[in-house]
Amino acid sequence: MSTLDASLPTAPKLEGLPPHLLIVRAPYYAAVVDGLRDGAARILTDAGASYDILDVAGALELAGAVRLALRGRRRYHGFVALGCVVRGETDHYEFVCREAMAGLTAVVLQFALCLGNGLLTVDALAQAEARSGRDGHNKGAEAAAAALRQIAAARWLGAE
Repeated sequence: MSTLDASLPTAPKLEGLPPHLLIVRAPYYAAVVDGLRDGAARILTDAGASYDILDVAGALELAGAVRLALRGRRRYHGFVALGCVVRGETDHYEFVCREAMAGLTAVVLQFALCLGNGLLTVDALAQAEARSGRDGHNKGAEAAAAALRQIAAARWLGAE
């Protein structure tokens, strides 16, 4: 009986050709999202993966951009969604977070995509900064590792 190791190494080892991914960024909070991108890029580079970067207007556009990528000529083995939504004084935060996350989940399930979700939903900018720095707690790096783990799972299952 063979198994796929469920541990999450820093840069998962992949069988086969190096994967090509699309990082979709909503850079409203540019410094935070740049930190997430740097973390994701480090993981992908360490794994031998290549990637393109596409910026969109905001968190609500992340899922739509992934869906558009499926219609385009470029082919991707996986996706990394990066962005940040900070709670404000209105309930707009709740709607944006819920719909952005639901959109990403829907596109993943509908099209069986390998996607790492690095959309931060935080109460304060300081929380986002803490999750996008170089200290090893970078959610962009975690999202890239998650995408690579999904690619590894798809390959192991023969579903790529």
